[in-house]
Amino acid sequence: MSDVHVLGDGCAAMMLASRANELNGHTLSIVHPEGAPLPRDHMLGFWATPDLEFAAQQARHAWPNWSIITEAGEAVLSSKSHPYHVMHKMHFLEHARAQAEEHGVRFIDQAQHDNTGADIVFDSRPPRAPANAMLQHFVGLEVEVDKPVFDSNTAILMDFRVDQSHGMHFMYVLPFSSTCALIESTMFSTTKMPREYYTEAIETYLFNHHNATVKNVVREEAGVIPMGRLSLHDPSIPGLGANGGAIRPASGYTFAFIHQQIQNGLNGHHHGKSLAFKRPHKRVDVWMDSVLLAVLRHWPHQGPILFGRMARSLSGEEFIRFMSGQAGWRLRFKVMMAMPKLPFIRGVSKMMFSRPRKVVS
Repeated sequence: MSDVHVLGDGCAAMMLASRANELNGHTLSIVHPEGAPLPRDHMLGFWATPDLEFAAQQARHAWPNWSIITEAGEAVLSSKSHPYHVMHKMHFLEHARAQAEEHGVRFIDQAQHDNTGADIVFDSRPPRAPANAMLQHFVGLEVEVDKPVFDSNTAILMDFRVDQSHGMHFMYVLPFSSTCALIESTMFSTTKMPREYYTEAIETYLFNHHNATVKNVVREEAGVIPMGRLSLHDPSIPGLGANGGAIRPASGYTFAFIHQQIQNGLNGHHHGKSLAFKRPHKRVDVWMDSVLLAVLRHWPHQGPILFGRMARSLSGEEFIRFMSGQAGWRLRFKVMMAMPKLPFIRGVSKMMFSRPRKVVS
């Protein structure tokens, strides 16, 4: 019987812990790191593909339609079989912990881990980003507004009709009813903005594009997701989750890829391989994302054009496959053909001649 320890107790660690009954011949301990910040709630978004049915059962809301809006117009995509879902992170963690405890998982602190000779250790603590890395940073407000203005059947993944002077900026709008929605002011850039920038952008957006004002703020969430090439939290310990390369480099989309990573590791384990968790992204997709990030870093004004064209060129099911890492060459080529060519040629050039930066510790 091998003793497996996972450092960190976030989504990846808890998702694995909830499936500890599948770790034949292993016991599992989840290690709460010394000095780790208290967990904060935020919404986890995903399309309800068959492998994520377990998460869909815990979702707060689902939308059969989603849209991307630019100054040039709106692209609305749909999927009745795989709608877009969101769930509360804290609800997911609590549910996963309850399952883990049923499977006999131990929950220990850093000192107990240090005094125990674990046979296998995985590290799910946050990865380290290079200096001046591209970041996805956001502040979200769940608000009640003064009049019915939202379409509760359509999630807005990106609305670019906001200030673009500090980097690529969009609103992510999840309407729970005609008068209640989570609205996140989201940016892709190397520098975070003061909290007031995001909250004022949300209020301006509501007034300008929905002719509505905030009546009540139900809750607030915020986050920063590093993008691009990231380094292990500790190079001597194999990673899991975001620390194991699960973050989609150019979108920050992570939850579905954590599941893929864990599922692939368990599949290998069931076929007699040593327990291991590899980056769930294909090399070609990582390369395409790296080019896109180079474009967004140097020419952020191209962002609305690129995402708008991609959305208009794909069906709902194609969009889901591309975002979930299930694209084949035909779909990748379709996305590439929809893009303006000059920015991507310049992006490849920038990526090839840029030098790696020292990792921030």
